[in-house]
Amino acid sequence: MELQQLHYFQTVARLEHMTKAAEELRIAQPSLSKTIARLEDDLGVPLFERQHRQIKLNRFGELFLNRVERIFMEIYEGKREIREALNLEEHTIRMAVTIPRVLPDLVGSFLKENPHVRFQQFVHSMAVMKEQLKNGEVDYCISSIPLEDDEDIVWEPLMTEEIFLIVPPGHWLEDRDEIDLIEVKDEPFISMNTGYGLRNLTDEICLQAGFSPVISFEGDEPGVIGDLVRQGLGIAFIPAISWMNRRTPFPHKIRIKSPTCVRTIGLGWSKRRHFTRTAKEFHPFMINYFHHIGKKLNQL
Repeated sequence: MELQQLHYFQTVARLEHMTKAAEELRIAQPSLSKTIARLEDDLGVPLFERQHRQIKLNRFGELFLNRVERIFMEIYEGKREIREALNLEEHTIRMAVTIPRVLPDLVGSFLKENPHVRFQQFVHSMAVMKEQLKNGEVDYCISSIPLEDDEDIVWEPLMTEEIFLIVPPGHWLEDRDEIDLIEVKDEPFISMNTGYGLRNLTDEICLQAGFSPVISFEGDEPGVIGDLVRQGLGIAFIPAISWMNRRTPFPHKIRIKSPTCVRTIGLGWSKRRHFTRTAKEFHPFMINYFHHIGKKLNQL
């Protein structure tokens, strides 16, 4: 059994699709299938249930994945501790975020007081961010979707903000200040990509209102979404925090009366993470920062 086999298994388990896993790993699919088959032979049990093109972990696979994730976490932490001993990692903070809009101001504020610190930012889907936390690739994750379903991850709420609708100039709702969400059930929506925190949340809110949104365009940057709305290509959900320090104002915003349309931004980290002194100092700074931001957003 080799580490490469375990890495391949971990990727297939996350994507639940052999072809997509092969593409991400940049190997031929037959080669990947043979590697997984050899691993199953070594263990003496199947790890997946095959359902046409989709594959899912069976109970043996779930047990084994938990151990594999611990192996990679320990390897990564071992390397990290060695680098830290050489003083290469002490002043680096790695962040995974689903809310990139807030990071420049947060990081900039911290760097004013700590100019020696270096940041690395990763913007991914929830599934990838969760894997990064568990594998020890990042110190913290800032997300609008709680990561409370994993015993190895600590989740701390930071602030709650309102989510608005924005509509283009000349739209039939541009004179309204608030609506019930069901009123726009037939409108085309411009939305974040599937798998990102805001998209998951707004899809659920639409279902609570009694409809599934018709998505005309998907993107990963609120600013681009705002520009597309301004061009009349659809309407969009935009969280309050997106108005911070924005040079070009968003189109007309409308408050949603029903259902409740808010999100909670939180901080996640692994219980097994070995934090540097710098990363530890960043924790209370983030809490104070978001407390201050929450007060500002309440004035919108």
